[in-house]
Amino acid sequence: MGWGFAGPFVAVFGLVFLAPIGYAGYLSLFQDRLIGGTSFVGLDNYGEALKDPRFWDGLMRVGLFLLVQVPIMLGIALLAALAIDSGRLYGKTFFRVSIFLPYAVPAVVASLIWGFMYGDQFGLVGNINEALGVSLPNPLSPSLVLASIGNIVTWEFVGYNMLIFYSALKVVPRSLYEAAAIDGAGEWRIVASVKLPAIRSALVIATIFSIIGSFQLFNEPSILQKLAPNAITNDLTPNLYTYSLSFSGQQHNYAATVAIVMGVITAIIAYAVQLRGMRKG
Repeated sequence: MGWGFAGPFVAVFGLVFLAPIGYAGYLSLFQDRLIGGTSFVGLDNYGEALKDPRFWDGLMRVGLFLLVQVPIMLGIALLAALAIDSGRLYGKTFFRVSIFLPYAVPAVVASLIWGFMYGDQFGLVGNINEALGVSLPNPLSPSLVLASIGNIVTWEFVGYNMLIFYSALKVVPRSLYEAAAIDGAGEWRIVASVKLPAIRSALVIATIFSIIGSFQLFNEPSILQKLAPNAITNDLTPNLYTYSLSFSGQQHNYAATVAIVMGVITAIIAYAVQLRGMRKG
């Protein structure tokens, strides 16, 4: 009976998740050669990937991206959730919906909106420069493009993470707040000693999702690449590099290898964060 209930999920899971991973693993063991066609090379592709400077440069960029963007995004989301939960915020329903609304905007549309706002020749930045006679830095320049992408991702996902934190806060027993207040704790003390420890699991989950999302960074740089081809190269992120290898370079086997290596690295880091976050004390 248990397998009868779980069977449909297992079938779909195997079809859309396990099968593609297995096929990618199969592809990674082969290599297309000018002479001899497709040949079995074993783990040679993995050795090449581990020595590929373009892959590691992209990995370092997304590593820097998540170290800066994820704390900012989660911090804003946490502050918003605490403000709504405090009961002292006027119009909290409108506030909650307004923050969550950008999450409903598809990533492609959000990237296009912000991309045209960033334009110093045709967009909002350009209009400000022309109207005020100033020269604002170009957000799509090589030195600022990663920060600009981080701004887009933060705008998109603050509401999603806020909802996770707010949902966790709603199930915290109010008696804990009352007991802390009786003991003389102020609002900030209640936040630090009651609320944050109570939603620790939600904080860990949101952090893991955000880390995985950072390593999967693709939509935003892919869309903005048309507007800033000199700033966004094909190896800006590992996913963008994998895509260019497969669809532009026709190196399907090596692209599968890079994707698997990236998946393993992401899984290891996410698991380490989970172990650290769930540790008591």
